[in-house]
Amino acid sequence: MREIVFDTETTGLDPYQDRIIELGGVELDNRFLTGRTFHYYINPQGRQINAEAQAVHGIGAADLVDKPPFDQIADEFLAFIDGAKLIAHNASFDISFINAEFERLGHLPVVPDRVVDTLAIARRKHPMGPNSLDALCRRYGIDNSRRTKHGALLDSELLAEVYIELVGGKQASLVLETAMEVQQGIEIDIAAVTIGARPRPLTPRLSEAELAAHAAMVAGLGDAAIWKRLNATHD
Repeated sequence: MREIVFDTETTGLDPYQDRIIELGGVELDNRFLTGRTFHYYINPQGRQINAEAQAVHGIGAADLVDKPPFDQIADEFLAFIDGAKLIAHNASFDISFINAEFERLGHLPVVPDRVVDTLAIARRKHPMGPNSLDALCRRYGIDNSRRTKHGALLDSELLAEVYIELVGGKQASLVLETAMEVQQGIEIDIAAVTIGARPRPLTPRLSEAELAAHAAMVAGLGDAAIWKRLNATHD
């Protein structure tokens, strides 16, 4: 399962008046980071950067003078996200800007059922909040000390770690890694991955009559029967 965790920084809050000025993303394959990334600063083609927005991301007009406009990076971005689910925090904001940029170029929009909103997941999982990216990093022990300003690639990298935690991906990854190592014949310390014994044994699913019938059958198999050796190891 291929997923792209992505983020945008913009000149302001209106997708049809403002523009994307930074776009970043990281690739997940079966909830593992692959190392593939996408990142561009983007020239807003004359659109002024709102002062409040600049205070958040720290990107000024002078930083973007020599950067490509969106139309020059659109095809590369489309190839990067092709066939993947798209993961974003407060996804409706980022997708509205992506779709506005695509509309200007005559591209089809990203459909809603292709998008996963980590903010919505976090609100269901942690209804008392807070559920900002910084708060979720603190909750899950993810180092966000580099995040002095918002940045599309850095935020995508942090969000990928948060997303894996939100969906229980670390536990799933452990199971998958172990299965792969067994398949490849790699020696594993089973004690490191074995789940502890149940605090209360499960109720037997066999009736007393069924257990008695089984015991009678085993008794008639002879002393060399495997069932007798198995029973001896559990007595």
